[in-house]
Amino acid sequence: MTDKGSTVAKGSTKLIVFDWDGTLSDSVSRIVSCIQLASADHQMLAPTFDQAKDIIGLGLREAIGQLFPDAEEALVEEFSLSYSAHYRSQDSNPCDFFPNVLDTLQQLRDQDYLLAVATGKSRAGLDRVLGATGLAELFHGSRCADETASKPQPLMLEQLLQEFNLQPQQALMVGDTEFDMEMAVNAAMPRLGVSYGAHHANRLQRYQPIACIDHFAEIINLL
Repeated sequence: MTDKGSTVAKGSTKLIVFDWDGTLSDSVSRIVSCIQLASADHQMLAPTFDQAKDIIGLGLREAIGQLFPDAEEALVEEFSLSYSAHYRSQDSNPCDFFPNVLDTLQQLRDQDYLLAVATGKSRAGLDRVLGATGLAELFHGSRCADETASKPQPLMLEQLLQEFNLQPQQALMVGDTEFDMEMAVNAAMPRLGVSYGAHHANRLQRYQPIACIDHFAEIINLL
């Protein structure tokens, strides 16, 4: 675990907001594969693994726009549909969670933390995986990119704070990408990086997280 930035005062955190892909779910390879398959569907030059991994965390349309900045609106829409179809075809078998994620989330819930998700997934995608894994009851709230603003805009976090009547310093954002960290900065919320996801820890540390952890269970000791 690499410490960086200010610490969270003990007892101040009431709400913990988690990114999904690359933070809880080991889904990076599946996302990259579906982006590359959708590229082939439309005879577009497929991004490399690293190029596709780099946009994980953004909303789908924002991700496509970053990968293919010259794509017209109609193509962005068609690409979105292709990507979603490929992902749904593989999503009947949910991606594994990273080690100790489920046990740690349950411990946090048992310790009376409010748990929420802020994700670049669509609402349909998040609901599908929550239903398939039986985890819907574990989280108190969630926001998805297609029902609010995409990361790194802070609207997801601001809406969750409003829902639970909390101030930014009473919450903690946990994520694996610059988009997660920047979103938290924009919301004036403390943040915690994980080093095992889509973006290297050095990129996360630019946003002064309280730490960048190598194993998900380390969050228990930080709190």
